[in-house]
Amino acid sequence: MPADLTALIAASARWLLAAYQPPTGALSRALAEAQARQAATLAASLCYPTSMDVELLHLLAPSGSHRLDWLTGSEPHDDDTDIAWRTWVDETVVSWAACLLAEPALATRAHEALAATEHHTETGSLQRLTNPSALDSEAAALLRHPDLLEGIAVLHRPHLLERLTAHGAGVS
Repeated sequence: MPADLTALIAASARWLLAAYQPPTGALSRALAEAQARQAATLAASLCYPTSMDVELLHLLAPSGSHRLDWLTGSEPHDDDTDIAWRTWVDETVVSWAACLLAEPALATRAHEALAATEHHTETGSLQRLTNPSALDSEAAALLRHPDLLEGIAVLHRPHLLERLTAHGAGVS
């Protein structure tokens, strides 16, 4: 996992899991979390492909979850005191992660484009994202449902497709 993007990846994956909750059970939660983290890792690595991009991110700060919360109706409760992580959510990363979760073929193309970034050796295995098993799909049914994700995915899909085309991933 790209070290400088760790907080952004963790917050973006946490937001996805809060908005599109897995079925009850520890195994389902763990499998859904793994997929959300893999999607957020790949999306963040493509969104901030160089160390200079990461430095600018730290200087300017991510967008936070306000707009995403409003769009999905998953705003934090007034009694929720643990909301500081929401400031590290990045709308573009969440939108790109939603695109990747909804379309495993697109995730595979994005994984190919990762070679053009400085993070290509830091992401680890993305198997659960690019080639989900039946158990993975069951555990992340809401997290991977294209219709449910469309409201978030559509926000920045054109930019993701441009990035993938620019890096030769063959997305049309």
